[in-house]
Amino acid sequence: MITYIDVQVKEHAQKLLALQIPSYRVEAKLIGFDGIPPLHDTTESLQGCGETFFVYELEGQLAGAISYERDGDEVTICRMMVHPDYFRRGIAGKLLRHVQEVEARTQRFLVSTGSANEPALALYGRDGFQVTSEREVAPGIWLTFLAKVTPFLGR
Repeated sequence: MITYIDVQVKEHAQKLLALQIPSYRVEAKLIGFDGIPPLHDTTESLQGCGETFFVYELEGQLAGAISYERDGDEVTICRMMVHPDYFRRGIAGKLLRHVQEVEARTQRFLVSTGSANEPALALYGRDGFQVTSEREVAPGIWLTFLAKVTPFLGR
């Protein structure tokens, strides 16, 4: 089940952090870089991020989460995380589709991920995101930026 979670509630932020760290450790290993900002968050920095969070609960556990920010007609996916115990169950795709449903009046969705994170790139590609650019963020570490333009015509 996917539900909104208020990250301002300390206990919620702590639960998210307990999900976020193991999830981003996997990405860090995939891309060979442990400087991923979410790996260094604290409860307080998570509470101060200004992002909207939805969580996916499975078997009574927090299995995944997604966060985003809206700026006009654009939504930027900031964090996508699935606990390693729940990989390969379609959770990331469900979370991604949920945000797109909640923010259906959005013209464009944006996301970035480590260029060596093939599972994430495949997920976004299957969902219609297209690569817009790449940027080196540390020596030998590249981010891929992707966008999905939506057919919303209600402008």
